[in-house]
Amino acid sequence: MRSPAARFVSRLTNNTLALVLAGGRGERLGVLTDWRTKPAVPFGGKFRIIDFTLSNCMHSGINKICVLTQYKSHSLIQHLIQGWTKLNSERGEFLDIIPAQQWTDDETWFQGTADAVYQSLDIIEGHGPDYVIILAGDHIYNMDYGEMLAQHVNTRADFSVACISIDKELAAGQYGVMEVDGSGRIIGFEEKPENPKTVPGQDDKVLASMGIYVVSQSYLAARLRDDADLQGSSHDFGRDIIPEGLKRGDHFQAHEFRNPNDEQTPYWRDVGTIDAYYEANMELISTNPPLNLYDPDWSTVTHQPQLPPALFKGGGDIRRIDSSMVSGGCVIVNSELSNSLLFSSVRVDNGCILEGVLALPGCEIGAGSKLRNVILDNRCEVPPGTIIGEDRSADAQRFDITDDGIVMVNRRMLGQRETYMPGQHLPPMP
Repeated sequence: MRSPAARFVSRLTNNTLALVLAGGRGERLGVLTDWRTKPAVPFGGKFRIIDFTLSNCMHSGINKICVLTQYKSHSLIQHLIQGWTKLNSERGEFLDIIPAQQWTDDETWFQGTADAVYQSLDIIEGHGPDYVIILAGDHIYNMDYGEMLAQHVNTRADFSVACISIDKELAAGQYGVMEVDGSGRIIGFEEKPENPKTVPGQDDKVLASMGIYVVSQSYLAARLRDDADLQGSSHDFGRDIIPEGLKRGDHFQAHEFRNPNDEQTPYWRDVGTIDAYYEANMELISTNPPLNLYDPDWSTVTHQPQLPPALFKGGGDIRRIDSSMVSGGCVIVNSELSNSLLFSSVRVDNGCILEGVLALPGCEIGAGSKLRNVILDNRCEVPPGTIIGEDRSADAQRFDITDDGIVMVNRRMLGQRETYMPGQHLPPMP
């Protein structure tokens, strides 16, 4: 029998609508977002970034979901249709994809996060939820949203903000930072300050907003309409809605994030730069990965074509493969892999040496190639004998190199066709 607490949370989640903001440009990810929005970027061998937020909704019992899209959304929409539209409509479950509709008088695209929600307010009100949870579609983490909903209701808050303690130097100019009292009520908030206020007694830590908000539908609608009429507003939750609410004296509550299983330090990654994206992927194949993709109690759901198992041909020496993740449909021919992550349907031809390589779906690496600390965007065809990652000056003439020395390679840099053709399939693999 489920406990009274579980029944209480299930009633809350059943009457909650999730709004996933998935329209960001993701400009700091460089060429990875040339053809796709940030939430659609592949991650972790077989997933997309947005899969983690949507999987959290599923595990939390929130099965009414609206995904707000805007920039370069075609691949994201395809992924959602193929993998995330199988919710049970007979039970009132759905995933609704809402493109930017320019319904305001000035016919502009979304001006900020609050404006994105405001422009979809009629759709939200049409669904009639008691509560709305607003989520970013471009972060990697596991979280039970039911706990945050329960706290929001129990504290009788007007607006709740999920937060996490992070290093001050990482937060400077990057995240909203809050001050709270002993009960967790927010008493101060600054959006992306260069010199953020630290947690009392911890001079090196700040309480950073995760961009996750819980609010009643009625309070949300009232504040968004007020903000829409406010001259000089940037129509953003961090810059406008939260500071204005605090000025009004409304009850804004902080919810401190923790992992669902409570076994590890809370894991949350904003993979907003190529270096952060690379590091987060490489963490998955470390000795003690901070995110457990193999947890049967908190699986990450996605869409993936039906593919055969990975195939290793020739050689026969298992020592050639070390601390690497190889996805379905891959073919590795007599090559060495160390600290590398191969996404679906990657082919590595005879005699290659890969170290610290992140190869996105459909890449083909020609025989005798040597790649070190490289990201290959999807469908890259690396010519035989290519060497990348050993001569920085030579690499810089053809590719992008990050501050941490990661070499970013896409099809255009290799002189390949870069346009996307609808219906295009991954190349067949033997």
